[in-house]
Amino acid sequence: MSGTQIKDRYAVIGNPVGHSKSPFIHGRFAAQTGEPVEYGALLAPVDAFVPHVRAFIEAGGRGLNVTVPFKLDAHAFADVLSPRAAAAGAVNTLRVDSNGVYGDNTDGFGLVRDIEVNLGVPLKGARILLLGAGGAARGVILPMLERGPHTLTIVNRTAAKAEALVDQFAQAAAEAACRLTGGNARAIEPGAYDVIVNATAGSLEASLPECDDGAFGSGTLAYDMMYGAHPTVFMEHAQKLGARGADGLGMLVEQAAESFYVWRGVRPEGAPVLAELRALLSAPSHA
Repeated sequence: MSGTQIKDRYAVIGNPVGHSKSPFIHGRFAAQTGEPVEYGALLAPVDAFVPHVRAFIEAGGRGLNVTVPFKLDAHAFADVLSPRAAAAGAVNTLRVDSNGVYGDNTDGFGLVRDIEVNLGVPLKGARILLLGAGGAARGVILPMLERGPHTLTIVNRTAAKAEALVDQFAQAAAEAACRLTGGNARAIEPGAYDVIVNATAGSLEASLPECDDGAFGSGTLAYDMMYGAHPTVFMEHAQKLGARGADGLGMLVEQAAESFYVWRGVRPEGAPVLAELRALLSAPSHA
């Protein structure tokens, strides 16, 4: 084939979007796989998601990653939803093809893959504590249940929100033979959990979610969905209690790899891109 190869257009849409690592990640994935992908960032006004997406599609756009605050808008916009997007009630990946607009949610897959593959902690038979009951928590419950954990406890300051998620996912938990419980901090069971996932936004304002210190032990992986150049307050707290801390950077990379797979049918390797991103994030020049 002579001349320049025509590239398929993809982008991340959000508000704000300038800070997004997605263009870097997908640029690396395209180079790694040889897929003809061009990836940019799309800033949309909070009340103008649909016209911006329509314009992108009309200009030949093939797919979008969707970030804050548009995951519910994307859920409403999609013609067809994947089972995991339907369960999450939110969409972070849109694919445009001859059948219309397909909505998926790769966040939970990214979390599970980061924990199991990059961090080497199996979820099968594990006791898992999920802190928070908002959109971030809801998006990861089904993929975690599909790994067959022993117990999943959902804890939220407002107990009713956690209890609603327990009701919503009761059938999936039964199929996975997992004991699913939830409520406020009193729902935390005695003994250290194998995995504790912080799905609250607490780390953004350096606040800790309500959690019994006894839930953390030397064999506990304490996973914060947030990430930054330095360990989050949740990670520091967990490490003081003898647990192993991890942030959500690997989840970001792995959910992107799954999005790439949804679009292209090719699965890129997340680990080398994660290592490169981690080095960039911790470099002294990073403000």
